Amino acid sequence: MIKNVLLSNWHFMRIIRLVAGIYFAINAFKTHDTISGVISVFLLFQAITNTGCCGVGGCATTPVKSDKNNSEEIEFEEIKQKT
Repeated sequence: MIKNVLLSNWHFMRIIRLVAGIYFAINAFKTHDTISGVISVFLLFQAITNTGCCGVGGCATTPVKSDKNNSEEIEFEEIKQKT
């Protein structure tokens, strides 16, 4: 199961998180900065586990499937104003 999570479903944002996490980790080691270290751990965790700020797929919305063959005929009624 862990192997499946690590090796599947790599998309653009997951790769960006991994690259940013590695960058901040290198920066944290070079400058001995704790904030960069925390940011790198956070981004690397998100990249490895494929989670975002809202959890796995929490920020994504499900697409609405529209049935284009189901068209309704709209009836119009004219309203005349007396003058």
